[in-house]
Amino acid sequence: MTARPFDSRHLSGETMTYRVIQWATGTVGVHAVPAIAAHPDLELVGLWVHSDRKAGRDAGEICGSDPVGVIATQDADALLYDTDADCICYMANSDLRPEGVIDDLCRMLAAGKNVVNTSYVPLLYPQAAGPGVHERLQAACVEGGSSIYTSGIDPGYGNAGITVGALALCKEVRTVRMMEIVNYATWDNPFTMFEIMGFGKPDTSASLLLAPGSTTLAWGPVIEMVAAALDVELDGITEQHEVIHADEEFDIASGTIGKGTISGMRFEIRGMIGDEPRIVVEHVTRLRDQDAPSWPQGSGYRIHIDGEPCVRIDLELSSHVGDHNHAGCLATAMHVINAIPHVVEADPGVLTFLDLPVYSARHLMPR
Repeated sequence: MTARPFDSRHLSGETMTYRVIQWATGTVGVHAVPAIAAHPDLELVGLWVHSDRKAGRDAGEICGSDPVGVIATQDADALLYDTDADCICYMANSDLRPEGVIDDLCRMLAAGKNVVNTSYVPLLYPQAAGPGVHERLQAACVEGGSSIYTSGIDPGYGNAGITVGALALCKEVRTVRMMEIVNYATWDNPFTMFEIMGFGKPDTSASLLLAPGSTTLAWGPVIEMVAAALDVELDGITEQHEVIHADEEFDIASGTIGKGTISGMRFEIRGMIGDEPRIVVEHVTRLRDQDAPSWPQGSGYRIHIDGEPCVRIDLELSSHVGDHNHAGCLATAMHVINAIPHVVEADPGVLTFLDLPVYSARHLMPR
């Protein structure tokens, strides 16, 4: 394996500053730019953008913050090969281009850039992300002497991250259930809400998310990671879903939900041992809090471990400058941003939550 290049900054005895390129400014990336620019351990040195209207503008201006002195570009080659950076924070759209994302990441890694990723969520546990994916990424890491790590809030800390730590409390584990219960009405992302998830559509045939295999692709790696932490072998992964339809027309941040169209969904991805679902991810997604009263209630992320002892953990996110959806997008960005020093310092290779040391919010409490 290619050794990590020597960095003379280690000789100073001072706190390392890690140079970061931000890749895209969508619903998560827009939070990453000001967070990287303000982080005392990080320096924003580049920004790639997809749209022509963003190119040539200051990164801070694009993201609604003060100017940061970094100009956005669409020149990927200049960022990859001409910019001195320790890490790329990759948050480009992946909904309809999973192979393109893997190609992007392999190119970055082979060029010697470490990568943290929230974009393509199956890479939370790359061994379960599809045939050959882990091998391609690992080969690129070896070629470039680089590392890649994927996380976020869900998939990420909100399910696998909390669960793996909580399992250490148990003498015996019978079942694990990881839940997201969130109202998506204030999330302004029309493409994902309507075209990917299928809200506002007459039935599930128009939902890419609820197509057979899609939820397993996205959240199956969460189940596989928890199974790996428990050192158990699954006999398979199954999925199921149900939806509700609006009894009247109403508006959400992303647009209009027509009467009789999908206005809520609940789905499960089940890790099976024998004929029993033993490790389960469940999502309860409403657009109005009063809808589907028989579905689980709450707001945020909930972990249930049936064992000895039994464990329940509830995580609720809020914000001083936005709502729970704003907080969730920011948390998604921060869980990889705060990992950057550890990813850069790790030995080259594909990393997961199980490989990194415990990390926190170093240097982020102001005096």
